[in-house]
Amino acid sequence: MEGKDNITCKVVLVGDSGVGKTCIIQRYVNNNYNENTESTSASTYTYKVLDYKQYNKSISFDIWDTAGQELYRALARNFYLNASIGILVYDVRRRESFESIKDYWHEQLKLSGEDNMVFGVAGNKCDLFQEEKVTEEEGKKFAQSIGAVFRLTSCKESIGIDELFEECGRKYLEANQMISNNDKGKDGNIRLGDNSGGNETEIGRAVQQECRDRYR
Repeated sequence: MEGKDNITCKVVLVGDSGVGKTCIIQRYVNNNYNENTESTSASTYTYKVLDYKQYNKSISFDIWDTAGQELYRALARNFYLNASIGILVYDVRRRESFESIKDYWHEQLKLSGEDNMVFGVAGNKCDLFQEEKVTEEEGKKFAQSIGAVFRLTSCKESIGIDELFEECGRKYLEANQMISNNDKGKDGNIRLGDNSGGNETEIGRAVQQECRDRYR
């Protein structure tokens, strides 16, 4: 049996200050949540290894959390260089943060990231849906327009974050032709493993509905 391929992939999270980029990373890497997290100055780095057992591969996500304040924007561009995955984060309660990922952050990543960069869009703080200013449909439409993975996320309720990273990683493998034809179905799409895709999506939807019921 062949050994598992270990791949390193640079991931950057971008978006306006206060949208929850640091909280997303803390929830994903350490599975914890702190609502009093301070805004990032310049950038911070961490990593997490995710196994894609169905493809006999693992990805080490080198995750960069970048500052969203105007003061640090010029400096933050240095950390986008050679990024393979870019996750655009907005706060569903703040329309201006959504407009920023469309008009500014996406363009910045395209300028500095890899040519075949994979994009994700996170509509964060979805547990606060009662204050929503950006609809799920709007988020999906933008993500589709740039070929990105889309997920509504909540750090507090742990919704959508694992799925967002896993799907971005899978898309990265496909974009870089690291998945053989045997891993694809007749339609050419990646075949999902037992622990990804439909089942997790249904669980995520159920958790989100539970969250909505709880805060209704």
